[in-house]
Amino acid sequence: MEHTVSQELAQFLEGSPSCFHAVENMKNSLLTEHFLQLHENQKWQIKPGGKYFVIRNSSSLIAFTIPGHGFSSMRIMASHGDSPAFKIKENPELETDGHYIRLNVERYGGMLFAPWFDRPLSVAGRVIVKDPASGTFLTKLVNIDRDLVLIPNLAIHMNREANSGYKYNAQKDMLPLYGDLTAKGTFMKVTAEAARVAESDILGHDLFLYNREKASIWGASGEFISCGRLDDLQCAFASLKGFLAGDKDEHLAVHCVFDNEEVGSGTKQGAASTFLYDTLTRIHDCLGLTREDYLIHLADSLMISADNAHAVHPGHTDKADPTNRPYINDGVVIKFNAGQRYCTDGVSAAVFRDICRAADVPIQTFVNRSDMAGGSTLGNISCTQVALDTVDIGLPQLAMHSPYETAGVKDTGYLIRAAREFFR
Repeated sequence: MEHTVSQELAQFLEGSPSCFHAVENMKNSLLTEHFLQLHENQKWQIKPGGKYFVIRNSSSLIAFTIPGHGFSSMRIMASHGDSPAFKIKENPELETDGHYIRLNVERYGGMLFAPWFDRPLSVAGRVIVKDPASGTFLTKLVNIDRDLVLIPNLAIHMNREANSGYKYNAQKDMLPLYGDLTAKGTFMKVTAEAARVAESDILGHDLFLYNREKASIWGASGEFISCGRLDDLQCAFASLKGFLAGDKDEHLAVHCVFDNEEVGSGTKQGAASTFLYDTLTRIHDCLGLTREDYLIHLADSLMISADNAHAVHPGHTDKADPTNRPYINDGVVIKFNAGQRYCTDGVSAAVFRDICRAADVPIQTFVNRSDMAGGSTLGNISCTQVALDTVDIGLPQLAMHSPYETAGVKDTGYLIRAAREFFR
């Protein structure tokens, strides 16, 4: 079972080199399960017993099912589909010393720089074209599915202090090498070919570097899985699997994947946007329910904010809290923070513990050391728009925000079971 789930996760990760691809893959899974796609710019025709999903910006997705006999509360599970990476700038080609062509990039999110060096990289994302017949703008996915660029390290001979610590400059050190001078003027042509459009038709783009290394299941007993974008596609994958497997007979069941968590969520498709609020209120309106019905349902609802957690690092055990120490393959992690960077409280923790107990899923807890600042996630940000009891959870991993992260083969299955029970 663990091996099968890990292979499915690996396939999903490798097929999702950008958040746009992740949403497209989830869309295809939902269509296979006979969900109907709704569009925000069209009237919604929904009914009890129906299964639906809606996409915003091609990078955020909300799927939901409506019980056939009505509902009095909502069960919402949210994760994010974006990961730290380098975004391709406009006018990306940069000629260097009359011999090299590099790509001009800027960082997206807070990534570790060092692991990006000396790895095979490529480019994925989307381009925007205009349909001449209808006059509408269309999104075309791009994955230049070959080893295309690389960020070469400076040799130790030219920086003898490299192993003593080095402060990377994002504009100087992190630009990928694309080709020699013969590559000049070809990048957008290569991008257009990957998107199967004419270069002259491209009116806009959102393109990112990604690590080309395949997912690996490794360790003495095959207990670890490593790949890019485990944070947070591991949770998004497990949430969708549990959502599809759960009975969903008693509650309005909602599976959300937001974009832009890594840069603060303050976009039209992020957790701070109105996307979830708009969807939930629109569902109520279309079913003939009132705003008061929505508020009553919200008061009895629960959201799981699922975003990966830090496991104790084997070489830096002192970085973990003395008594809250999550380990890989030891279960789902509940995250706490007195400063409300996580929105777990006693009530939401109790409910989630009860869900995991019913699903026979082991749980762990994460709290930052009291002398160390931590990160935040989408739970408390989403609550600014849709305020409800929320628990922040995640799966333990190492090397968070590296282009090649590590997690446990057991933990994905644990979260799928917990999500299935949650949506039961």
